[in-house]
Amino acid sequence: MRRAIFPGSFDPITLGHYDIIERGVTLFDEVIVAIGVNADKKYMFTLEERMNFIKESFKDEPKITVVSYKGLTVDFCLKNNVKFILRGLRNPADFEFEKAIAHTNRDLAPIETVFLLTAAKTSYIASSIVRDVIRNNGDYTKLVPKTVRVK
Repeated sequence: MRRAIFPGSFDPITLGHYDIIERGVTLFDEVIVAIGVNADKKYMFTLEERMNFIKESFKDEPKITVVSYKGLTVDFCLKNNVKFILRGLRNPADFEFEKAIAHTNRDLAPIETVFLLTAAKTSYIASSIVRDVIRNNGDYTKLVPKTVRVK
């Protein structure tokens, strides 16, 4: 069974993330959306909220699992028999950053990273931009799945 992890903080999940996950399930038997927990990072949404946004977005897709994890992504992969890391690329800067991580991961474990280019219509969306729109009372609903709602 071909399993891939799609790691991130998903604070919150965006339409760009959604697109990568949706396309990932056509390539893999299972896509594990894994929310990394970083104690040093301040999040806008709680871990529970972020998990629920994703679970609700894909509630009708049995090939998608949502989990959280701490530590190195490759350690999660080794412990869970995951051979692939799925990543989205929006621009050349993303590529350079992700390339360095992919090389490091491959040095640490026999894990392959698979890159998908984001769709043109979502390539400008980043969680940091969404959070800024939310903080400034803008219409964030155009940037995220319907399941993401601010209280």
